[in-house]
Amino acid sequence: MSSAATPFDIRRGGGNDEAVLGRGRRSGPEETIGERLRRLRRERGLSQRELATPGVSYAYVSRIEANARRPSVKALRLLAPKLGVTVEYLETGSEVSDADERELRLADAELTLRLDVEPENARAAFDAVLVDSLAAGDERSATRARIGLGLVAHQLGHHGDAITQLEEAIAGGALAAALRPDVFGILGRSYAAVGELERAIELFERCLQETAETEPANTTTYARYASNLSSALVDADELGRAADVLTDAIERAGDSADVYTRIRLYWSLARLTGLGGRSLEALEYARRAIALLEATDDTLHLARAYVMVAWILGSQGKAEDALVHLEQAERMFGDAADATDLAHLEVERARMLAQLGRGAEAVAQAQAAIELLGEHHAGEQGTAWLALAEGFALEHDVEAAIDAFQKAIVILEASASWREAAEASRRCAKVLRESGRDVEALDMLERATDLAARTQHTPVR
Repeated sequence: MSSAATPFDIRRGGGNDEAVLGRGRRSGPEETIGERLRRLRRERGLSQRELATPGVSYAYVSRIEANARRPSVKALRLLAPKLGVTVEYLETGSEVSDADERELRLADAELTLRLDVEPENARAAFDAVLVDSLAAGDERSATRARIGLGLVAHQLGHHGDAITQLEEAIAGGALAAALRPDVFGILGRSYAAVGELERAIELFERCLQETAETEPANTTTYARYASNLSSALVDADELGRAADVLTDAIERAGDSADVYTRIRLYWSLARLTGLGGRSLEALEYARRAIALLEATDDTLHLARAYVMVAWILGSQGKAEDALVHLEQAERMFGDAADATDLAHLEVERARMLAQLGRGAEAVAQAQAAIELLGEHHAGEQGTAWLALAEGFALEHDVEAAIDAFQKAIVILEASASWREAAEASRRCAKVLRESGRDVEALDMLERATDLAARTQHTPVR
């Protein structure tokens, strides 16, 4: 969707005038009520006498058109139906109220954000509505505009900006966690993305409790928060607590849960058990999620599930099997995948190729992933740089491998991915040691130890 074509064109009220109105939906910035009345009367082929009605004489109409008299509310109500327009349009030149006009602009921006591949195309619209809403004291529209700006920032990977906007949006207490899991979920994930795991965990625990208390039958939203909370706990290396949260959510959902709720829970359990080293159990959960997705014919999410299975198979050392699943995922993505999906696919493919000793191919796939990610999604970037380093190491390009390892470590550490950063440090130390750089290798192993310790001592409540 381009900025020149939007879902809503608000046109002048009545008659043959089809000119699309600009910002504010006014018929003309200088048009008075009298001028508007005369224009509409002439467009409809009416004389002043024909427009007159009991209670509004033709002489009164004449004085209004001459701007010698401002019409009363009663006169507007009598004249507007005869002209085929609303009273509001006759008085102000706007077919909608300012509040309604802001709501339409917000709906337009929200649709742009959902349907456009470039989220920043919606940012200017949300900014403009926010300014207008604050000037008018319209807190409801201001809140929606801030949510929109927060979602844009999140999609662009600007997590600090997302936190600022979404915190402001929920500060007034008008948003209920049980009704807006999208807003609270993205805020929590943004906390986690900037390394504030404690705040993410506290937020998701609070949302989980509020949903259980205010919407006990809403198992879908409860499951969403449970999945979010378990992910944050996994990042904090609290695997036991994460498992308890998901087990509780499954028990609450029971057989009454919709298919996507069950898919989300199985998906989370697959990730959790995979990280815990229980690859066979992880694979079973992933297969359950895939079976449910196949039943719904949701190809986009099914493709993502195949990528997850490939990751699990890779963790088991089954790189050839993993590549088969990645090929299936690529076919299913088709044109529906965004840059992040494709980058994730390329990263996993690079990792598997590196496992198989195919260094040059791993380098090419990792470089493609890095290009797709651009400056966004730091955690995924770190994994891509790690795969690139492994490829260079296989090609015996030691300097390029060490540079890529160090880049991966910096990115992973900045995104609080301590476990992955520690693993990258250990792999880098191995390459350094094999190239005879023992002192640097020891320094890198010490860094790996420090990073692993941060995983174990991340403060949580």
